[in-house]
Amino acid sequence: MVQSRALVIALILLLSTTLPEVHSKSIFERDRRDWLVVPDAIAAYIYEAVNKMSPKVGQFLVDAAQTPAVVVTRNFLIRETTKLSILAEQLMEKIKNLWYTKVLGY
Repeated sequence: MVQSRALVIALILLLSTTLPEVHSKSIFERDRRDWLVVPDAIAAYIYEAVNKMSPKVGQFLVDAAQTPAVVVTRNFLIRETTKLSILAEQLMEKIKNLWYTKVLGY
């Protein structure tokens, strides 16, 4: 129980430093990893707000987030989002190449 709270606090501190970095970049300059930070940061902020009001409910959220159904769903979403991000990155590269070769004539 103490380890999970320490993990959540570490996650909150980590995400609080990475979330502003997500918003500071252009959509074309984002890394695939940046897209995956946003849902985790939202969950951490919700936990932080709930935990301030009621530590018991905060602990319930931590326990609920560690259930197998939630972990499997989260892993599935991360896997699929990663695939979509890679496809979007490849599409952007193809559009850039098309722009440079066909439109600008490089």
